Amino acid sequence: MTVARTAPRPSRTGAAHLLYPLIEQFLGGRLPLRLRAWDGSAAGPEDAPVVVLRSRRALRRLLWQPDELGLAQAYITGEIDFEGDLADGLRTIWSAVRERGLRPPKLTVADRARAARTALSLGAVGPRLPAPAAQARLTGSPHSKSRARAAISHHYDLSNDFYALLLDETMAYSCGYWTSDAPDYTSADSQRDKLELICRKLELRPGARLLDIGCGWGSLTLYAAQEYRARVTAVTLSREQAAYVRARVAERGLEELVEVRHRDYRDITGGDYDAVSSVEMGEHVGDADYPAFTATLHRMLRPGGRVLVQQMSRGTTAPGGGAFIESYIAPDMHMRPLGDTVGLLESSGLEVRAVEAMREHYPRTVRAWHRTLEDRWDEFVALVGEQTARVWRLYMVGSALAFEEHRMGVDQILAVRPKDTGASGMPGTLRDWYARAGDR
Repeated sequence: MTVARTAPRPSRTGAAHLLYPLIEQFLGGRLPLRLRAWDGSAAGPEDAPVVVLRSRRALRRLLWQPDELGLAQAYITGEIDFEGDLADGLRTIWSAVRERGLRPPKLTVADRARAARTALSLGAVGPRLPAPAAQARLTGSPHSKSRARAAISHHYDLSNDFYALLLDETMAYSCGYWTSDAPDYTSADSQRDKLELICRKLELRPGARLLDIGCGWGSLTLYAAQEYRARVTAVTLSREQAAYVRARVAERGLEELVEVRHRDYRDITGGDYDAVSSVEMGEHVGDADYPAFTATLHRMLRPGGRVLVQQMSRGTTAPGGGAFIESYIAPDMHMRPLGDTVGLLESSGLEVRAVEAMREHYPRTVRAWHRTLEDRWDEFVALVGEQTARVWRLYMVGSALAFEEHRMGVDQILAVRPKDTGASGMPGTLRDWYARAGDR
């Protein structure tokens, strides 16, 4: 006679089972997540995205810093990870927070004591862990010239090799303009269509003088000089970018048309330009300094000249870049609501003539970069190290979702400096802007 044996009941004393109720309490409600801990225990819905605590260090880090930055640090160091697609996991979390209206409650002394006892029982209590090496460490007054130089260097001087690996052949590190869904239409095509659109909006022609503030790796500078024979002054605070653009100018024989200046926009002299461009550079201008920035745009233009600002925006309740982005990607970044930017441009004496929202274009742009990152992961790790590669994975996944879910936007704002008579020189209709580059 065989005695039937019942399967042993799973233990409810593992780390995941002890932590899961605390997580729900600290977050203000139930999240559709499954938690797997370093001891192999798991808790939460079996069909939910899985968050993995790989070591007690993750818990210790979050005890010291229980916020967005603490979570980001734990992910960067590999102490916390996601099983499966990171974007799906973050989308699920943010959707639940939004739909259920989750808000962290005000914790009592008893709540904190309970959390401390749980951490102590799991061996997770200890001194504060150091921040990952990839975190920016700036000194000085925000947006002073020396600090601005350091902030730009942190982001853009990571190395030209890194960005050459990440971006397409245009080296455009800004939102593309996707004009086709055809399978053979690439990220590089979207960037060239964006550059063509900007040149048309600025009405560039042979000999026109263009000031490209925050020129990046020269995508617009080179396109305007090569395709429109415009005379371009390219300005960047990044030493790496300046060297790269100078090399490309020489390679293409454009020395008579392009001058590259490695300097702060506040040190630009001269003026009387036919056009000024600022493509996703204004986000690096501090809130207090933005009126001076728009005054510079106005001062650099001749009467009747045009300025195009392509810039990211945030809602009125979250105008900055967020703790993670400001600590690891773009220190001192400030994004304001679109309406505020338009108002500041107008206050400088410019007349805003057109605003084109491009929010839906950014997820496609960022996901193209993210695919490259994942496809060539080992190369990125060899180049910049695993922690920095994880920083960029989190940045790209989070950014794409922020634009997708309307937590961030991006717009092209076209303005003119009217003549004393009030004449703008603008065409009666705008239809010529939107023809494809190949139709020109």
